[in-house]
This record gives sequence, structure tokens and C-alpha cells, in this order.
Amino acid sequence: MKIIRAKVLGYCMGVRRAVEKLEKAIESSGNKKIFTLGPLIHNPLVMQSFREKGVNILHEENICGIDSDSVVVIRAHGTTTSVLKKLNECGCTVIDATCPKVLLSQKRAKEWSEKGYKIFLAGDKNHGEVVSICSYAENPVVIENSSEAKNLEIPEKSILLAQTTFSPHEFNSICQILKEKNKDLVVFDTICSATMERQNALLELKDKACGIIVIGGKNSSNTKRLYETALTICSRVCLIEKETEIPAEFFSLETVAITAGASTPDNIISQVENELVLGYNRCSF
Repeated sequence: MKIIRAKVLGYCMGVRRAVEKLEKAIESSGNKKIFTLGPLIHNPLVMQSFREKGVNILHEENICGIDSDSVVVIRAHGTTTSVLKKLNECGCTVIDATCPKVLLSQKRAKEWSEKGYKIFLAGDKNHGEVVSICSYAENPVVIENSSEAKNLEIPEKSILLAQTTFSPHEFNSICQILKEKNKDLVVFDTICSATMERQNALLELKDKACGIIVIGGKNSSNTKRLYETALTICSRVCLIEKETEIPAEFFSLETVAITAGASTPDNIISQVENELVLGYNRCSF
């Protein structure tokens, strides 16, 4: 079996940074209780490994119940200004692992909102990153698709931001629609380059494999987009979180391509590769 890895796959800078911050907190915490504010990243296997090290998930409604002798790590998606205030009032140690690119969007939303601009954000209304950015602006508007954009009024002073993992194609469509309504719209293309790099690396695999395996959390936005893209270039595609989920048909393929979402660690990618080889060898006898 020939296995082709996408040139860019797995952990992005923001996720790797968040994981490293949590690992460092575990090493230096002593007897302190460690929490992540919601799931640190969208990968259940990674979160399970941290639970086994004593890390618990803290939900917003339970913040007031933690004591000052606790460590809370803010996930890569960031959090809202009101939640930050509650954490500071509790007196616990807060480690901010928000992705630097999300921090920049938060800063822009705050600064431009204070200048009197209307903030528009292209993204998923329920995504943690979008919720966090919106908390820094006054009455922001989230746009999930171009259809919603067509029904909006765009004030003279307006800016457009994007969720870092938003679809570039959908963002461009939204931008074009809003620009037709207001040519002076200020646009910040805040889609993370890591998202585009993984998408482009995947597209390079077209016609090079009999099947494509996408590895990552099934509740991960960027992993889902990789899966959707893979379906456009190959008829045999699967989305898995671990090696035990590889469909049986993939073990009989001569060539398999692999890509992975930005929340997928290197060891899981390697485990999938190893299982493919072992499974192929079993089928050969």
C-alpha cells in the first residue's frame, strides 16, 4: 500500500500553542486543580488524554463555584469579556491560550466598535470563536452565508471580519454582496492561513489516491470543511477520529491519501498510517 500524506496537515500554530500551555500548566501546578474553559480543542481523544492527567472541563455556569486555588486555561477559541470578568473575580489563575489570530480579531472588533463602526462577522453563530469576538463589539451582526448577507442593511461606517475557519469561498461571496451595498466597507480577511494551507494541500491530492482519509474531531469546523472538500475530488472518502474507525474497504486499496484537521496531533496521524499498513498486509495473506 502506498500512503500519501497531505503536505500540510494536523495541528495548527494556535492549537499547538494551546496544548503546550496546558501541558506546561500540568507540570507546574503542583496540587492545584486544573480546568479548561470548555473543551480546549475540538478533538475528543486529546481531551480524554488530558482528563486522565487530572484536567477537568469548566463550564461557564459553574465558574462561580471554583476556588481561588485553581488554574483555568482559556481555549484556543477564546472566551467572552463577561466570562473573563467572572474568572478574575474568582481570583483563580487564568492562563490565556486564545489563538493569537483570534486575539487580533477581538482587538479589531473592540477598537472599530469604539470608533462607531458596525461590526459584521462572517461565521457560525454558535461557534466559540465567533461568540468570543462578538463580546468585544456593540450589537455585532453574524452572517452565516451569502443568503443572509443579501437581506442586510450596511451602514456607512461598517467593517467585516471572519471566523478563522470560515469557508473562503463563502466569505468572498458575502464580501462581494456587502461591498455592492457599501463600497466603503472596511474588510479584514481574518480567515487563518492554516485553514487555506490544509485545503490547498488536500486539493493537490486529486487523482493521486483511490481513497482519502480525513482525520480529526467530528465536531471540528475545519475538519468538516476538509471532509467536504475531499468529497469533491474523490469518490471514496471517510472522516475518522482514530485508527479503529478506518472502514474495512480502505485496507484493500493500493493508494490512500491522508489529511488531518488543525486539532489532530501527530501521534494520531501516525497511528492511522500504521493501522493502514497492518490492515493491508492482513488482507494480502
